[in-house]
Amino acid sequence: MSVRIRHRAALAGVLLALALPTAPAVAQAAPHAGVPRVAAVKAPKPATLTVTGEGRAAAAPDMATVTAGVEATGPTAKEALAAQNRAAEALLAAVRGEGVADRDISTRTLAASAVYETGPEPGASPRVAGYQASQSFSVTIRDLRRTGALLQAITDAAGDAVRIHAVVFDVADPSRLRAAARTAAHADARAKAVQYAELSGRKLGRLVSLEETAGGRPRPVAAAFDEAAGKVPTAPGEIEDEVSVRAVYELK
Repeated sequence: MSVRIRHRAALAGVLLALALPTAPAVAQAAPHAGVPRVAAVKAPKPATLTVTGEGRAAAAPDMATVTAGVEATGPTAKEALAAQNRAAEALLAAVRGEGVADRDISTRTLAASAVYETGPEPGASPRVAGYQASQSFSVTIRDLRRTGALLQAITDAAGDAVRIHAVVFDVADPSRLRAAARTAAHADARAKAVQYAELSGRKLGRLVSLEETAGGRPRPVAAAFDEAAGKVPTAPGEIEDEVSVRAVYELK
């Protein structure tokens, strides 16, 4: 009786052992167990070189902007404005007669105000002596050969009422001029950087940053009047654009 019980108990132990999951033969070590931690060593920052570059580009102008107007006075505001209107119409007719399209003509200012004068008695309050009316226009000339003729035409048309404020020559597409100036500025900066690197016994590395500050310089031209010439002579000259850059390079 006791033998059977032991046999059954042994058999039950075998069956229980077979039902249990098999333990791994070798226990896995925890990650990095027993391995000392090593602090990461940062690479030193490379030396850098900062330079500035200047670039200029010039081109002949292909357009001009004329700022001109008329001015008239009269004993009343109505009369002054009427005289100004007649002079302005004559000016515009002359401009259109020189082949300027309406899209290239725009009003810049229009004003009417009283004209004061001081009384003969000392300390007397100023009094209204009349009225003045004025109007100015911006005219774009796309054929530079017509600039002098146009100035002469508006002077002949409006007479003493005409006022020529400025003639500014420019280029219709300034992007090409700016691009050429940028190319020159970049080349100037790199040439300086190469030289400084060689003087330091180093080699020039990669470009780290590049910053631009720029400003074009169109040149206004004051018109000179010469009746014998039959038109107002002008000197367009050249339009110059300038770019400045600040560049940072690494040194090897």
